[in-house]
Amino acid sequence: MKEVKLDPHGEMLMMQFQELKPELEQLEQTAYDMLCRALKEQGIYVTAIEHRVKTAHSLAGKLERKGAKYKSIYDITDLVGLRVITFYTDEVDKVAAIAKRLFDVDWNESVDKRKQYSLNSFGYLSLHYICRLPGSEIRFELQMRTALQHVWSTIEHDIGYKGEVKMPPEYKRQFSRLAGMLELADDEFSRLRTVLNDYRRQIQSLVKSGQLDEVVLSGDSFRSFLTTHPFERLNQRIAAVNQAEIFPTSLMTFLPVLESFKLETLGDVQRFIDENSEDAYQLVLSQLAVTDLDILSESVGLQYLCLVHVLKNGGGREGLTSVYDAIYGKDDANSIMADSLMQLAQSMPFMPNR
Repeated sequence: MKEVKLDPHGEMLMMQFQELKPELEQLEQTAYDMLCRALKEQGIYVTAIEHRVKTAHSLAGKLERKGAKYKSIYDITDLVGLRVITFYTDEVDKVAAIAKRLFDVDWNESVDKRKQYSLNSFGYLSLHYICRLPGSEIRFELQMRTALQHVWSTIEHDIGYKGEVKMPPEYKRQFSRLAGMLELADDEFSRLRTVLNDYRRQIQSLVKSGQLDEVVLSGDSFRSFLTTHPFERLNQRIAAVNQAEIFPTSLMTFLPVLESFKLETLGDVQRFIDENSEDAYQLVLSQLAVTDLDILSESVGLQYLCLVHVLKNGGGREGLTSVYDAIYGKDDANSIMADSLMQLAQSMPFMPNR
């Protein structure tokens, strides 16, 4: 490690730093805690929040190079540093808005490096705020950047490349191409998320208005469809048999089953419900009537809708087993349940060729 030689002024600043260090460590933790809490409250999930107090060796190197510009230790703005790494470019601005609410920002010292448009700037496109906690004299640096910007900056640091270093033109061109690709990817990820969010809102609007034939069956659309509680009426009829209690559970595991039935839209799913509800009720009634079950899963209605659909369409034992496998996971017991249900269903009027 290179030995650092400081002049008397630099030595004085180092002494001030050592005296101030406990306060700096407290500032670091307080600012970090405030930022974490505010991001959580706003529902903003970031990939990382880095925080540190500058090491004595790092500060000494800085003071050796340019210590004369600082009159006191309070003039150095990066003794404490925090870095928020977001997933998307638009989230940088959201974090910045939170930071402006939490901290006193020194606008004269802060810089938006995203507005610097040099060919080699991608890895440096952070938003840098110089902040204070309310009532504190000590300033600290808050950097906000995307994950791809952070990765690029780390790679640049690792291989020792900086924009000002003289390099052969072919290498500089490669760096510029890679930086451009990453910047484009950063923008496209944000754009794609916006498009998908718009699509989800459109789905919700169509579902709410009952235009189910216009909505393709997918994970997002089925999840939105479930918010309308399409199986509640059937569940309540089934629960009334034994005055049972319904406990909630996820119905998303049924999506692959519905897709295997070649249901392509939410309209298809609604017709599937309408066409099979009475038969599903009769089938489950024939089972529950001879039991005293008083607790049922919220999935009971959809499960029997699927089982009835299989039986009506000649799926037989194999088809029933496939449904049980999809719901409960593969198990030898599923074949036993399928055999039992096949035997029970033989007396049902909906069975084909009866």
